[in-house]
Amino acid sequence: MLFDVHAHYDDERFDEDRDIILSSMLDNNVGHIINIGYNLKSSRDSIALSEKYPFMYAAVGFHPSDAHLMTKEDFDEIKKLAQHPKVVAIGEIGLDYYYGKETEEVQRRVFREQIELAKEVNLPFQVHNRDSTRDCVDILRESNMGERRGMMHCFSESRETAKKILDLGMKISIGGVLTFKNNVKTVEVVKYVPIEDLMIETDCPYLAPVPYRGKRNSSLYIHAVAEKIAELKGMDVDEVIAITEKNAKNFFDIKD
Repeated sequence: MLFDVHAHYDDERFDEDRDIILSSMLDNNVGHIINIGYNLKSSRDSIALSEKYPFMYAAVGFHPSDAHLMTKEDFDEIKKLAQHPKVVAIGEIGLDYYYGKETEEVQRRVFREQIELAKEVNLPFQVHNRDSTRDCVDILRESNMGERRGMMHCFSESRETAKKILDLGMKISIGGVLTFKNNVKTVEVVKYVPIEDLMIETDCPYLAPVPYRGKRNSSLYIHAVAEKIAELKGMDVDEVIAITEKNAKNFFDIKD
């Protein structure tokens, strides 16, 4: 079944019909969803969703855009939340330099701290990277991740960057941007990266794939990403779905 490794169903855009949408997932071949925290509240909300829906799991952490708001008490609480049986990752963590330079230093510090937290609690982590590739890769390389599993979510960088990520022993997650017209970089990355190192995601409610672009995204549309990967790799779409599901279960250590 389809495995959406990165979603935000706690977002207010799902307030009116969240239960209707999530209750339809299994009937639409969506077997697992990871809901991702970006601050303390969304981390708690992600856990609440995972408790309500058996097929959902949670990641907890501080997004780089909220890194400057994280207190020591928040960090300690994230560490406690990470002990919950349905928390399967730290995330999303990373760097985002798009909105100016005033928080870059604190972003780097918080990124390093959360990688260390992932090591301490023995969980994989999901990385957000926007306009910060050099620093992001440098921090990942310096962190000596060891056997801890890392994944770059919603990957839209170059093939060269993909190679650096794979060389670090990390995985790559592909979202709806793969289907966008003239997105040559992501097409090249999908052709280059072995299918065993790929996962798929929505990042919903953002970045709905073609032919749903412009709509609120949901895991009901993730099949379009699997179909595009199958086309680019010359594979059967059911094979892509099965392999990416297996990859995600192994990455998050989900056994069912």
